[in-house]
Formats: sequence, structure tokens, C-alpha cells
Amino acid sequence: MKLEPTLTKAVRMVKRGKYGDAISLLQPEVVRYHDSYTYYLILGGACLRAGDLGGGFTYFKRAREIKMLEPPALLGMALYHLHRGETEKAVDLYLEVQDLEPRNRIAKKALGVLRKYSGTDALQGWIDSGKPASLFPPLPELPPTLGSIIAPIAGILLTLVLIGGLLVKLQVIPLGKAAETERSGYEGISLESEDRETPVQPGGSYRYILTRNQVLDTYEEARKLFTAYRDEAAKLSLNRLIESNASDGVKNKARLLLSYMDVPGFDTLKDRYPYLEVLKDPALYRNCYVIWRGMAANLDERENGMSFELLVGYDTRTTLEGRVPVVFDFAAPLNLERPLEVLGRVIPVSLPGGEEDIRLEGIALHQASSLGNGRQ
Repeated sequence: MKLEPTLTKAVRMVKRGKYGDAISLLQPEVVRYHDSYTYYLILGGACLRAGDLGGGFTYFKRAREIKMLEPPALLGMALYHLHRGETEKAVDLYLEVQDLEPRNRIAKKALGVLRKYSGTDALQGWIDSGKPASLFPPLPELPPTLGSIIAPIAGILLTLVLIGGLLVKLQVIPLGKAAETERSGYEGISLESEDRETPVQPGGSYRYILTRNQVLDTYEEARKLFTAYRDEAAKLSLNRLIESNASDGVKNKARLLLSYMDVPGFDTLKDRYPYLEVLKDPALYRNCYVIWRGMAANLDERENGMSFELLVGYDTRTTLEGRVPVVFDFAAPLNLERPLEVLGRVIPVSLPGGEEDIRLEGIALHQASSLGNGRQ
């Protein structure tokens, strides 16, 4: 999985031994990455390598709360207990890793060390020798840089081009479009034959009325957008189908496709929709993720969450596009005098008189000393 730029930078810092720099980069972003397993894994790994065992354990524990069955978080917690001489807890965690990944090299090595040294002063000697570094949990993999791969593959590519051209010329292989990189593992998202035969249902009252061809084309467009990792754009087509006279079979397929979609981050949200556009037809943007800038007002903080009004567009203190209620299921420091960005999920709201409005279910927020004058 491709990492966001901030996380990629942090991993590179850790790999270069710049543990303090990685920690300084990541710690201020704790609100932004509140529910990111990868964030806590990298930060825990940096702390562990820097010798901050307590900090590392805290972050690995949070990573485990987000994803219970991921070996790297368990390995980090186990190494903490090993350092403290809490061998029973360490063994339990390493055995849990082996249950999840029987061939896990780090767990196997750690259990061998614990069998050999447990209960003796030799274990502390082994720890003091620096050898536990071999038991650090792995960091997320990074794609190779262009410079590291271009030279070795240049000759291979040239050879393949020459061979491919020869095979095409000899008509051994047909000349056609190269396959695009697409989302895989979702083969069941195509419409069934019966759905294609009767894609619309007669009668009833619907928000959108579509023809047979429009239903089929709209679903196919959504499917292509989904396979191209453009989830928010795909949601518009799927929401249109769900609110239309499309058949129940097509609507169920649309709901299934929606269930496969990912929660984006600030750096991974591809299609961004401005507030005024969403306000025109809230139902069309139901459950779409948006990033809006502005100022916060009427902050209400609770033990397990917070809410406020986002004054959209008011980050420049010149234009107010609208007021949007935002609700977070976690509390975070918030300065009402500074602009902020909110990543949230659009929830349509019905008002008296048939009018429609929106609120946001907050996912993450980003508040810096200045966000600049550009607006999403």
C-alpha cells in the first residue's frame, strides 16, 4: 500500500537512523492520523530504536487497538516486555505472532533467545549487547526510488521492447492496449445478466429517473472509477443509482460496491468537492469524504468527542460560504483563532419544509499556523 508523503518521509528518516527527526515529524500529527495503524507503527518503531521503550510501547499498543491481528504491533509490544525482563508477557505475544504467521522470522528468533537465556543474567547481557535490534518490528515497505531502479532495468526494458516489437511484427502476439494497473480482488462487482436485462423498475417516486441505458452506463462508470481508486467520484454515480428507479438488484450491487471503499487521508483524497457544490444536492454526495477549510466556532468538548461549527471558506477572514456542524468521536486540541482543514464524511440532513442541509462526521483535522490562502 502506498504511504502518504509524511509517513513515507518518516520511514526514510528511521531507516537512515534519524529517529529523533522522525519522532519530531510525526508527533505533531497525532490528530491527523488518529486512526492510522501505520502512523502508530512507524512512530512506535522510531521510539523503540531511539531507546524510548515506554513511548514505543504506548504507540504499538494504540496500533494494536486499531488492528488487533497485525504482527508488527505485537512484535513491538513483545520487545518492550523482553527489555523489561517480563518474559512471560513477551513469550505470549511472540506465540500470538506465530499463530498468525507460523513462519515469522522475528518471532522464531525471539523465542529461541528466550528459551536460551530466560531466567538468567545472561538475558540482560544479551540485551545490553545491542542484539535486540535484530528483533525490531519491520517498518512499512517503501517503493524503490527511481534512481535505484532505472539503471538495472534500462537494459531489460530495451531488450523487452526489441523482443516485443519482433513478436508483434511476426504476429506472434497481437498489438493492443497495455493493461492498466487496477484494483484487484473485486471480481464480483460486475452486474449479473438478470440485472442487465431488467435494470429499471416501473412506477414509484424517485429522486432521479433514469433510462435503462443510463442505469447500465452509470453503474459501469462507477465500477471503472472504483477500480481506478477514485472512490469519491464513484460514490456520486452509486448514490444516483440508489436514489433512482434502478432495479433492486442494481441498487444492491451499488451498496455492495460502496462497502468495499476505503477511508482516505488528507494526502490520498483524489476527488475533492467544494462546499457549495455539495450543498446543491446533498443526497448525491452522501458518505463522500471532503476536505474543507475554514474556522471553527461554538466548540463543544466532551470526554469522548467534540463538535463545532465549521465556517467554510472563512480561513481567509473575507468570505463565508456556509456553516457546517462537525462531530468528532474523539477530542483534540483546537485553537478557535486559527484556520483549520477538516476531513469528514458528508451526512445529508432533512430540515423542516423539505429543505436539505449537511453535516460532517469528522475523520481528521489539520491545524497549522497558516494554511495559506488557497481553498478546496
